[in-house]
Formats: sequence, C-alpha cells, structure tokens
Amino acid sequence: MAMQDERGETRIDQPGPLHNGDGTLACPGYATSLLLEYHRKNVKASAWRIKEWDYYLVNDDEYAVALTLSDMGYAGLVSVSLIDFAQAAYKTTSAITPFPFGRFHLPESSASGVSSFENSRVALSFEAADGQRRLRATFRRFDGDEDLTFEALLDEEPRDTMVIATPWAEDELAFYYNQKIVAMQVRGSFKKGTLVHGFRPENSFGLLDWGRGVWTRDNTWFWAVGQGWQHGPVHERGKADARLSGTSQAGGRHRFGLNLGYGFGDTSAASENMAFVDGAAVKLGRVDFGIPQKRRDARKIADRYELMQPWHMTDGEGRLDLVFTPAIDRIDYMDFKLIRSDQHQVFGTFDGTVVLDDGTRFPIEGLRGSAEVIHNVY
Repeated sequence: MAMQDERGETRIDQPGPLHNGDGTLACPGYATSLLLEYHRKNVKASAWRIKEWDYYLVNDDEYAVALTLSDMGYAGLVSVSLIDFAQAAYKTTSAITPFPFGRFHLPESSASGVSSFENSRVALSFEAADGQRRLRATFRRFDGDEDLTFEALLDEEPRDTMVIATPWAEDELAFYYNQKIVAMQVRGSFKKGTLVHGFRPENSFGLLDWGRGVWTRDNTWFWAVGQGWQHGPVHERGKADARLSGTSQAGGRHRFGLNLGYGFGDTSAASENMAFVDGAAVKLGRVDFGIPQKRRDARKIADRYELMQPWHMTDGEGRLDLVFTPAIDRIDYMDFKLIRSDQHQVFGTFDGTVVLDDGTRFPIEGLRGSAEVIHNVY
C-alpha cells in the first residue's frame, strides 16, 4: 500500500481503506490522489469529535471569494468571505448551527457528491461530478443591507493533488485526512449590492481544501497556498502533463500551484509540502514559514508574530526559498475559555524560487495566495 520516497517519507501508492478495523489509521503518509477510502461509519471516536469540511476559494488579481461548509460535531459552520485585493479589505459573514453530528451529510469522497446547507438567510451548494465542480452561494444581508450571490464552475483539475493521512501520537483514534486541489480553472461571478464581478477562465483560479478527521483538543497549524500563471522552465513530467491537459500557455506561461503546511498531528510519516507545475506535483520536504516574531511565549497569535511583515519560507533541502509579502490579515478570534479559536489568514504574494525534481530553478513572481496561522482549542 505504501513505499518510502527518497527523503524517507511514506508515499501511499495503492488504494485501500483509510482505517483499520479498530479505528486506527491504516497507512499514514502522503499521495497525489485520493487513494484511501474514508467512511464516517468506520470512525471509532465520539461523534462530538468528528470534523468534516469543504473549503473552496476562487480568485483572480482583483477579488477572492471563499466558501466554507463545516460539520465540527458540536457545531456546524457556514461561512462566506469576500476579499478585495485593491482595497486591502475583506468581509466575512457566517451562520452557525448547533450539534449537526453528521446531518450535513458531507460526501465521503471529494470526487463526487453534493454538499449543501440552506436556512432563511444563507444557501450554499457544492456539486462535484464528471470532473467539474459547481459552486453556488446566496447570503442575505451579507454586508449590512447588501446581499451576496455567487456562482462558479471549476474544471481542468490538475493531474496531481496533495493528499495526506496524519495520525496523532497521543491519541490512536485521532486522524487528519486531507486533500488540496490547487489551480483549477474557473468561470463565474459574484454580485454584492451593486458590485458585479466576473471570474474569467484565462485569469481565475480555484482551490479545494477537503478535510475529514478527528482531532485532539489543542492544535496549532500553519498553511500556505498559492495559485496562478507563472513564467519559467518546467520539468519533463510537467511538459507531458501540460500536453495532455492543454493547460500550459504560449509564451512560457505555466499553471502553477503551491501548498505548504506543518504543525498538525504526527507528521513523522509525511509532510504536505508540494508545488504543482502544469498539473505535475513536485514533492518538497519539511518547511519553515520564517514569520518574524514579537514574543515567543505570547498567548495570542497577533502578539507572538509580526504577521504583516514579510515571511521568509524555506525548506530543509535548499529547494524552497520564498518571501511572502502580506497585504490583508483576515482575523477570526473567539475566547469562551473552554472553546478558543485564534485565526489569522493572511493574503498576499509569493516571490522566490522552487527547485524542481530535475534540478531546475523555477522562479515565482507575484504569485497570489494566502498563509495562515491558526490555534484552536475545543
């Protein structure tokens, strides 16, 4: 079911069940497709602890729309964010429903199915079928008296994606099963009040963060993602994938995606760090986000890090050297003593280089994306 790659990480290379009969992970590791099958009924932990979510983000160089449908066991979260890059501004509006315990019926695979929620104020729907993803959202009184509507079609999924199955050393029933699909093609639009904006396939990109898991109570994680056209050389596998998919453009442009993360669970088997060039994955090793620090022992993230100063992201193999320049800090903070969430999703741009598998240095210039630091206790 798995093999060791050249850096000693476990690569899952055959299909199989995600869980053993006792509820432990069958094979911690990473893959480039969703090979292991998740079934909620095979999770042995309490329904209070099961967490399932679908998160989509669509962006061009002017705006981004982020949609979240999440069943966290004790609470369900439906959230829509609109990010205005030119104004360095954002608006997030959410609806919370108590104790869903699986009533959202989120699909057990990212490849097909419908995720939806509707009440008197918000309607959200994600439909995946036949290699396409259709997203719809309506949020009444999204921003004051202004309603928001959004619809988009995502297609041309890359050949490779990031998939990771991660356990927790301190709890054998805890796990994190996650897929990131980065740099899909998008066509769609949103309307907020009198503002109407279209996402065109030639300059718009979409990503999916699909997650299923059982977590321990106190966790901090770091995640960065970027997507867009980039100019530069490409390794041979990327050329072949580009010819098959038609994604590579004239003039040396390449559809590029980036996914970096750490800090969540026991990642001794594998990391989730990858770049994607014309749909082909480039596996990277362990990374550090290099966030400028204020006070290492501070309780709140904003007091611990200089989040709006440039971050210097590197890896342990000398293949990743990026500067992330922040522009917008999307903050979500709550502290109810027993339940606490401190979230900073920072939007900005990436510049630097990634070394491909054949040793080629691939330049990254002005790649739009986000980098986040999140601490949850619940």
